[in-house]
Amino acid sequence: MQATNVVILAAGNGSRMKSDLPKVLHQVAGRAMVDWVVAAVAPLKPNKILTVTGVGAKQVQDHLAGKSDFVVQEQQLGTGHAVLQTKQALADNEGATLILSGDTPLFTTETLQALLDEHARTKNAVTVLTAFAENPTGYGRIVRGEDEMVLKIVEEKDASVTERRIQEINTGVYIFDNQLLFEALSQVGNDNVQAEYYLPDTLDILREMGQQIGAYQTMDFSESMGVNDRVALAAANKIMRTRINRGHMQNGVELIDPDNTYIDAGVQIGKDTVIEGNVTLKGKTVIGQDNVLTAGTRIEDSTIGDENVITSSHLEEALVENQTTIGPYAHLRPLAEIKDRAHLGNFVEVKKATVGLGSKVGHLSYVGNATLGADVNVGAGTIFVNYDGVNKFDTTVGDRVFIGSNTKIIAPVTLADESITAAGSTITDDVDFHQMGIARSRQTNKDDFWDRMPHKKG
Repeated sequence: MQATNVVILAAGNGSRMKSDLPKVLHQVAGRAMVDWVVAAVAPLKPNKILTVTGVGAKQVQDHLAGKSDFVVQEQQLGTGHAVLQTKQALADNEGATLILSGDTPLFTTETLQALLDEHARTKNAVTVLTAFAENPTGYGRIVRGEDEMVLKIVEEKDASVTERRIQEINTGVYIFDNQLLFEALSQVGNDNVQAEYYLPDTLDILREMGQQIGAYQTMDFSESMGVNDRVALAAANKIMRTRINRGHMQNGVELIDPDNTYIDAGVQIGKDTVIEGNVTLKGKTVIGQDNVLTAGTRIEDSTIGDENVITSSHLEEALVENQTTIGPYAHLRPLAEIKDRAHLGNFVEVKKATVGLGSKVGHLSYVGNATLGADVNVGAGTIFVNYDGVNKFDTTVGDRVFIGSNTKIIAPVTLADESITAAGSTITDDVDFHQMGIARSRQTNKDDFWDRMPHKKG
């Protein structure tokens, strides 16, 4: 196969996004749009990926560092002018150049490979990627001749009544013979309302040179969606998440309500895991087999083992082993580690702490900067007090410790194996093996208290 370079156009202002973030860095299913484009072209094994940057150039270049080379379009003077910025890097190269936009995240490698294959087979000067649109309004139409070659691409505002009925549209993706591309670009003018240099004008120039202009039609119109505003961004997210969810279901994951399940690209899920609606899985999350995630659960950058039940809870940068039960409404913050068969009940928060094998933190408790051993029971309302306003301190809890309800553990402190704290205690000192820590004020009952109340005769 002929050598191929890739040019990604990512210089635009994206004013309709109404954002300080460069348009191509807005996310679709957990990845920047331009990342999806790079991921689609990388398996084609191009000689070079060259991204044309402009507005927000440093942000885009920093984001794609190591994945692409770059040129800068200092003034945004149209798509033809953008591609012309790559002349020094590409003009002398043999082979083909694939051009696509950084705001088209839905193209697949399979579609782009088919376009490359068609271009190589037909030996066209340029092959345009097209799609069939049920409603082509707003798109440039592909006008073909009797030999099925492309006669022209006509924008809707310039199309005749007959041309507007054409349903084959231009997706904005092209593959050119590289040297013919730059020969044609040198002849593109800017005699138009915007005074810009348009890449599609090269097709007329190449035709006048006697070159063949071809097209390849993809079967999936949705791939052609460009993202120019937040409405289109939401639509692209929906399409991409549908693809992602379908892939997980085909791999043995049960999604109860896939239309309302939000799974980022790159999330891994084992077979026979059941996920209810309104669950969000983000980032570098890995989930094992035979888990149940109920509605309202949100998991980000976390690792979950097998056979866990996580009920309406929020996990971020946490590690959960196997056969645990968590929630409802538990919150696992960064560096929370939950060992096998542990239990966290409702409204439990764990941060930078380990809950040991078979241990239970029933409800309404906070465990921070602590290490809990095996088979620990933490009573309701227990607070691990780890912060003095300046520094954070650690607590160590041994195996088979019983912590009474409403205990306050003031770190740094150690509770040895099989020790106990009495309910309502404020523990400031270590508790040794088989000791009970009791630290609460003595109860005093006042006589005649009721009789002294102002309402006693009411």
